Amino acid sequence: MNKLLDERLVRKIKPINLLILDVDGVLTDGRIIIDDLGNETKNFDVRDGHGIRLLTGYGIDVILLTGRSSKVVDHRAKDLGIKEVYQSAYNKIEVFEEILRKRNISSDNVAYVGDDIVDIPVFNRAGFSVAVADAAVYAKKAANYVTVKRGGRGAVREVCEMILDVQGKWPEIASKYGLKISG
Repeated sequence: MNKLLDERLVRKIKPINLLILDVDGVLTDGRIIIDDLGNETKNFDVRDGHGIRLLTGYGIDVILLTGRSSKVVDHRAKDLGIKEVYQSAYNKIEVFEEILRKRNISSDNVAYVGDDIVDIPVFNRAGFSVAVADAAVYAKKAANYVTVKRGGRGAVREVCEMILDVQGKWPEIASKYGLKISG
């Protein structure tokens, strides 16, 4: 897979040890369904979740950072073993800087996936910034990479596999499932 990436992107991905994800439009397709009783529903892609599990299984932490607040997000995070969730983050760059300070890490070690203009300040600071395929035009222009897959439809899995591949971990994962990866 990483043969398709230019050397500049490979250099940005190699030091990543933290992935921060927006939720609506990234982990979901961006639709918010509210029933007559006010209950909120979101659609998540199971393959994105498996990608997150693979990533965390190889020592790369995942954090959710969203401008909205929803109990659905807490449930999904718990299901995936994600321990840090920041909701109602109206100024994402402030929260991003707080995460860096709290973890005492460089922004070069952080990948961030978003889909809209509110994500651009974090794109400009993260070591590797990714916009999903159906992101807002300005978000795509600001990101280091734009996924092939859409938000909530495999974009997160694509990013997880890319990180694992560039860091040399994908062949081991593939072999566990009987896949042979040619070098």
